Amino acid sequence: MKTTDVTARLASLGGAKWDLHLAARDRVAAGADIVEMTIGEPDVPVPEELMQQAIASMQAGRTGYSDGRGEINLRRALAARYTSTRGRQFEPDNFLCFPGTQTALFAAMIGVAQQGDEVLVGDPMYATYEGVVAASGAALVPVPLTPEHGFRMQAADVAARITARTRALLLTSPHNPTGAILDRAELIALCELAKEHDFWIISDEVYEQLVFDGAEFTSPLSLPDYADRVIAVSSISKSHAAPGFRSGWCVGSKAFCDALLPYSETMLFGNQPFIADMTELALQRDSAVAEGMRTRFNRRAQILADRVQAETALQVHRPEAGMFAMINVAATGLSGDAYAWDLLDQGVAVMPGSAFSDSLTSWVRVALTIDDTKFDLALNRIISHAQAKTQDQAASATQGVA
Repeated sequence: MKTTDVTARLASLGGAKWDLHLAARDRVAAGADIVEMTIGEPDVPVPEELMQQAIASMQAGRTGYSDGRGEINLRRALAARYTSTRGRQFEPDNFLCFPGTQTALFAAMIGVAQQGDEVLVGDPMYATYEGVVAASGAALVPVPLTPEHGFRMQAADVAARITARTRALLLTSPHNPTGAILDRAELIALCELAKEHDFWIISDEVYEQLVFDGAEFTSPLSLPDYADRVIAVSSISKSHAAPGFRSGWCVGSKAFCDALLPYSETMLFGNQPFIADMTELALQRDSAVAEGMRTRFNRRAQILADRVQAETALQVHRPEAGMFAMINVAATGLSGDAYAWDLLDQGVAVMPGSAFSDSLTSWVRVALTIDDTKFDLALNRIISHAQAKTQDQAASATQGVA
């Protein structure tokens, strides 16, 4: 039987990007000694007070159908939070609630782009972005994010790729996989292009609360001159170590949220009331776990960069935020894919850079979310492996000359 065009568009954009991660899990299940540094799971459990709130809400009968926009108590909490952090007024009708950032992003993209349109996306990009754009029917137009510019999007690179078909620019700041953060001036320059050429800005801000010391996060939502064309998505998955609860939201103008509401209701009709109550509590105070994660991830990124660059020929890109660091492995003579699979045989699982872009074929992404003991073990294995590979590369070069 024939399936629809959307299934064909997404056919090559699913789980294949995670083949190495899944292979590592299979080896662990079979008893292999593998340190997993592939995915961004928080390194702490869900805060107890949030767990207790969810349980209490279920026991109180908060298990029925929800408001299609999301529970009003949660949307009021979101409005208060964004008003305090973005420097302008937000109301409950500026929000739609979804099960996680991914669903919010999917719905937002469907709301602004369709067949025949183009969506500009920073390249490298998070692994699901290709699928989100393809599902809408639009064409993804990659905008290069280069090490020379700290993997931060440049307005000139965007301007060079704008056409009459451009309908949206998808931003990720803090960025996954590189941990780069756009500053206020860079955001204004990008928003000016959106205003001049009449397209949307969609901002994925899920790592907002994992910004390291010395860096500063700015949201395009805090720029009132562009408010009507900015949509942001986020969740409590990273900030409150609650990825499995799938509690996220979309924030934009009331007109946009009103227009997207029927689609949202058709897809899922609101979020679970007991999870909404838990999320409301999470938003009413600072995260109990974010500061600790910021400190640990920053420290591990520094240790990784210092040791790898002192003891091997590999190069590390220092993140400004988030859960990951990038390593350039070109000095081993291997591609990122070949390096990652070879390293897996030595007991460490990392993500090949090609999972995020063809421009990262010489890179791998390393998660900073494992405990310090495992992190030190993995780092020692990475260094020993890199030293051996670069020695092999040097020996091969010498033999070639001879």
